[in-house]
Amino acid sequence: MRLLFILLFAAGTAAADPPKLEVVRVSKDGMGFVLEPSCKKFTPWGFNYDHDARGRLIEDYWADEWETVKTHFGQMRQLGANVVRVHLQFGKFMAAADRPNAKALDRLGDLLKLAEKEGLYLDLTGLGCYHKADIPDWYDSLSEVDRWAAQAKFWEAVAGRCKDSPAVFCYDLMNEPVVAGAKRKPGDWLAGAFAGKHFVQFVNLDPAGRERPAIARAWIKTLVAAIRKHDPKHLVTVGLVDWSLDRPGLTSGFVPKAISGELDFLAVHLYPQTGKVNDAIETLKGFAVGKPVLVEETFPLKCSAAELETFLTKSEGVAAGWIGFYWGTPPEELKKSKAIGDAITLGWLEVFQERGKALGVLGKQ
Repeated sequence: MRLLFILLFAAGTAAADPPKLEVVRVSKDGMGFVLEPSCKKFTPWGFNYDHDARGRLIEDYWADEWETVKTHFGQMRQLGANVVRVHLQFGKFMAAADRPNAKALDRLGDLLKLAEKEGLYLDLTGLGCYHKADIPDWYDSLSEVDRWAAQAKFWEAVAGRCKDSPAVFCYDLMNEPVVAGAKRKPGDWLAGAFAGKHFVQFVNLDPAGRERPAIARAWIKTLVAAIRKHDPKHLVTVGLVDWSLDRPGLTSGFVPKAISGELDFLAVHLYPQTGKVNDAIETLKGFAVGKPVLVEETFPLKCSAAELETFLTKSEGVAAGWIGFYWGTPPEELKKSKAIGDAITLGWLEVFQERGKALGVLGKQ
């Protein structure tokens, strides 16, 4: 009887293991994603794991607190995620302009194995400069040409390490890049900080008579070529601010129609504002230029959880996937907190799970 129990327990454990990951491809109609070789529809549905509850970036603790990372990945999977977006800092991965940091690449390899074990795909966003203290002085002093070359070496190293892993959903070249339309001061590559982090970077300091979309396209081509030296199969995108559209007012220079030919899909960061959900939908439609569109960042930052749920519902048919945020505090702990921020996060996680069920994502991928 005891032997039978052990065998049944082992069988039950094996059945509960996440399914083996397949490679993600763009669907034939160019509107979404599929898995190969099964040809099943794939809807990216997950979290930005950009920092923990204390604001630490993953490289700040993944060397000494690996169990924390493992716990958080397990929690995200239990919440119903199939994609986790992680942000890799340039300064942590490059010891010199042409020399990668071997220890960081080894830990990235561990992260790939963890993702495979949990059945989670990774959106690998690179070239992060979120904390100024982590940016090497030599990096900011480089010329545009040399900076692009160093960025290409970063992506060669990352793609070389990740090329054989089924856990890679995509490579995101940079979080929220911007093309400078006027000459900037030497070394002034970052925009202002938000909550102590610099999320927006410039890819140039001087347009030098060039059209801004042409600069964006050339930068993308340089980095895609670096990735393709080692990895011809995994998808490539870039995380765009919502003010990237070619319209009057503020624009990033990364105009969707001008750059889409160099990318496998478009990724946009959209935070609907109270009373303006329909405006967010119209902005989203501007990124639908013949490639799948991923809402790579969204959260009730400027609206209620209910309005965000309305945005998610209305964006179906335009967006092919959505990624919100998770910072390592599960719902059961958030419910015990009286902090406003925790209440907002809890509301988001509840929406995440409800919409995941409605989309048919939870429990299927």
